[in-house]
Amino acid sequence: MGIVASSTAKSTAQEWKGEITSGQHHMLTDEPESLGGQDAGPAPYGFITAGLASCTMITLRMYAKHKGFDIGEFSVSAEFHANKEGTEWIERRLHFSTPPSEEIQQKLLEISGKTPVTKTLLRSLEIHTQIA
Repeated sequence: MGIVASSTAKSTAQEWKGEITSGQHHMLTDEPESLGGQDAGPAPYGFITAGLASCTMITLRMYAKHKGFDIGEFSVSAEFHANKEGTEWIERRLHFSTPPSEEIQQKLLEISGKTPVTKTLLRSLEIHTQIA
């Protein structure tokens, strides 16, 4: 497998604000006002939780379609947490307009643990940085 995704973040005149390009999509990133930014876009950890939530939503829809059942409208929320001891974790919640049966809910929880972004976040990942 080759490149799965790529993005570029370009600095702007505002101290923490940046312009992100990913494929043909353009977004802003910034820090919240409480950290000296202008909150013009998600902060970096916001993109991590957005990636996990969107991957989970897409994977669950694909799974339901493949299995031939309707799970209706739903949303996925994700919160990145950290404590003073340096422990980090993500809380992910599935919210259904009409909750599916208990059996389907359990299967969806199981599938959520197997999404591509979940697997990436759960294993070690090397990051190589160089001056280009």
